[in-house]
Amino acid sequence: MRLDRWLWVARLFKTRTMATEACKKSWVKINEIPSKPSREIKTGEVITIKFGPLVKKIRIEALCDRRVSAPLAQALLTDLTSPTAYQKAADARKRINLRPTTIKGVGRPTKKQRRDLEDFLYPDVT
Repeated sequence: MRLDRWLWVARLFKTRTMATEACKKSWVKINEIPSKPSREIKTGEVITIKFGPLVKKIRIEALCDRRVSAPLAQALLTDLTSPTAYQKAADARKRINLRPTTIKGVGRPTKKQRRDLEDFLYPDVT
């Protein structure tokens, strides 16, 4: 079975395209070797996947040719990642600020500024 297909079947990636892209970017390694999406996998191999700050280690327990429900998909793999790695990744995600900071008055006008501008540009003539 292809690596990208198994990653999708095991519900590690939402789409098969995302699994393929992760393989191409060397975020997925089999036995510590970067692997192509078309690589044939076998049971017992250890896969290392980089999900942002989290590096997840998984052992393949079974192969399945169709995508199954989440509880059944958990039977396809064994998670070897330590709980401390999950905690460190959660802490790292909290430190990363993905939202851009905005300065008031710069960019899109606020609701009050928009109303003031409309009053200035289109005054009621009565």
